[in-house]
Amino acid sequence: MTNDKLTWLHKNLFSTWYNSLLTVVCFVLLFWVVRGILTWATAKAQWAVIQVNLPLFLVGRFPRSLYWRTWIVLAIASTLGAITAGVFFGKQQLIKPTIAVFAFITGVLLFLPLDFTSRLWLLLIAVLLFAGFWIGGKFTNVLTPWLSLLWLLSFSVILWLIGGGFGLQSVSTNLWNGLLLTLVMAAISIVLSFPIGVLLALGRTSNLPVVRWFSILYIEIVRGVPLIGILFLAQVMLPLFLSADVRLDRVLRAIAGLVLFSAAYMAENVRGGLQSVPRGQIEAAKALGLNTVLVVLLIVLPQALRTVIPAIVGQFIGLFKDTSLLSLVGLVELTGIARSILAQPQFLGRYAEVYLFIGFIYWIFCYSMSLASRHLEKQLNQ
Repeated sequence: MTNDKLTWLHKNLFSTWYNSLLTVVCFVLLFWVVRGILTWATAKAQWAVIQVNLPLFLVGRFPRSLYWRTWIVLAIASTLGAITAGVFFGKQQLIKPTIAVFAFITGVLLFLPLDFTSRLWLLLIAVLLFAGFWIGGKFTNVLTPWLSLLWLLSFSVILWLIGGGFGLQSVSTNLWNGLLLTLVMAAISIVLSFPIGVLLALGRTSNLPVVRWFSILYIEIVRGVPLIGILFLAQVMLPLFLSADVRLDRVLRAIAGLVLFSAAYMAENVRGGLQSVPRGQIEAAKALGLNTVLVVLLIVLPQALRTVIPAIVGQFIGLFKDTSLLSLVGLVELTGIARSILAQPQFLGRYAEVYLFIGFIYWIFCYSMSLASRHLEKQLNQ
């Protein structure tokens, strides 16, 4: 052990007698907790509940004969995500994330009980990820103007592949379960709530009294109601405002509830960013001859959104986790499918294994969004 490490240990852990005692006690407790967890995980836990029900966790009751469509969806999303990361962060900054993705896919291939076809799909997706990173970093200037259009087109293709129609066998939304439904609901809600939240934030700062007071009333009313109340209202009350001939799907009603709720919080996050933009920049832009719309789009919003990136991503993470409440209104997303699995006679009482597994899935996606947020902040602050 080098002198620097010994100095650090003495300064931070053993500087006084009571710090030394506290350090020893913490290490003993940590050793006791870790040993207990490892003993339970290796000797007592019944991980067969995950192995047997893995397809249910991931895609629910989606027809097994149509799994190829979900693999194509994953390939499209992974490739575009890798290209986007390559465009924004460059090849050099993606070395560590690429290694992490490779290690994760290797672990999945080694430890998860997948059939041969699934392993081939995962290998293909790994190749597409690396190719996407390289293409995004190599052709940044060419791809940047087209990224939004590519995502928009891919979003339509993904919904077509999942739901069917237009030449493909239709799949009822009642069969959209598990992680598949969680990701679909979260993605659509995030995409729709962001522009609505920006418009509400601009409306709240508007000089037009009608627009301003409507935005204020909407934001304050929605923020004062719990999400579960909004979801129940969307399921029960929304059909009452439509004609008898129009019957909205349960998934669409749940999306409406999530979007309406998230947009109010998004508006407040964006409003905080709008207030951070110096007034002098707005006046200078108007002095140069820019109209109000161009001032907002070119001067105000870019600076405001960059300022509140952590808050916006935090809102996205919260929205992703809030999809777990959908099980209370009859939609069998990841948490709902876990309850169904725990009701199986052979796996009664296996709460720890099931909820640890779905908690790990939630953590992967939430941490990935947090990591992307930090990289984006560093990139924009350079």
